[in-house]
Amino acid sequence: MPFRLPEKLRFLLPRRFRKAAPRVAVVRLSGVIGAVSPIRPGLSIGSVAPSLERAFAMPRLSAVALVVNSPGGSPVQSHLIFKRIRTLAEEKKIKVFAFVEDAAASGGYMIACAADEIVADPASIVGSIGVVSAGFGFDRLIERIGVERRVHTQGEAKAMLDPFRPENPEDVARLKELQADVQDLFTTLVRARRPGLDAGQDLFTGAVWTGRQAVALGLADSVGDLRGTLRERYGEKVELHVVPETRGSLLARLLRRSTPGQTAASLAEGAIATVEERAAWARLGL
Repeated sequence: MPFRLPEKLRFLLPRRFRKAAPRVAVVRLSGVIGAVSPIRPGLSIGSVAPSLERAFAMPRLSAVALVVNSPGGSPVQSHLIFKRIRTLAEEKKIKVFAFVEDAAASGGYMIACAADEIVADPASIVGSIGVVSAGFGFDRLIERIGVERRVHTQGEAKAMLDPFRPENPEDVARLKELQADVQDLFTTLVRARRPGLDAGQDLFTGAVWTGRQAVALGLADSVGDLRGTLRERYGEKVELHVVPETRGSLLARLLRRSTPGQTAASLAEGAIATVEERAAWARLGL
C-alpha cells in the first residue's frame, strides 16, 4: 500500500511534488481613462500594459481577474486597453474575469467587456454606453474685458470649436459625425462581446444601471465580489496574486526634483485635473 503524507505536512515536499493550488492574477484598473494631467496620469495603454503583461505571464495560471473601477474617459485608450487584454487572453488561452467596483461606465465598461465574464457589485454603476464631448465658451467673456482673438489657419476646419469664438453650427454638426462613428464602434464591440443583451431595451443611450439591473439586461453575468466568486469557482485554496500598479512612479521622482516655480505650476495643474476627474465621477452620481 503506497504511503501518503498527511495534508498538513505536504509543505515539506519539494514544490514539484505538491499539488498546486489554482492561481489567479489580479490587475486593478482604477481611475479616469486617458491623460488627466502629467501629475495625475489616468489609465492608458502605456501605464497598464506592463501590469497586464506580467499578469498573463505568470506560471500555472488559471485565470486573470480585472478589478475595474472607472467612470470612463478617452475612447482611444479604452479601446487600446480592451484590445491588449483580448490579445493576451487569446494568446495564452486564459479566462478573464472583470469585477466591477463602484463603476464600469463608458470606457470603463468597454474595458470590462474584454473579460469573458463580468461580475458586478449589486450597487455598482454599469453602462453609460455613449460618447460625450464637453468644453467651455469664453467668447462673451473676452469681449466683455476687451480682448481680441486672432487666429490664422490653413484649412477652414483647423480652428473647429475654438472656445474663444461663438459656436459654429457647422462645427457642431461635424463633431456629431465624429461622435456617431465612435459610438458605432462602441456599440458594435459591446454587441459582439455581450450576445445576451436584452433586445427589448435600448442600452446605447448613455444611461447607467446598477449591478443587479445590469445582470437582468445582459450587461453583466452575475453579482458578487472577487474573493467570493473566485473561491466558489476555483476552491478555497485559490491563490490570488495582485500585480502592483506602476503608474506615476517615475513622474513623482521627477517632480520631487523640480524647482519651486515648476512645483507650483504642477500643483495648479493637478488641482484642475482633480476637479475634472471629480466631475467625471459626479456624472454617475458618485
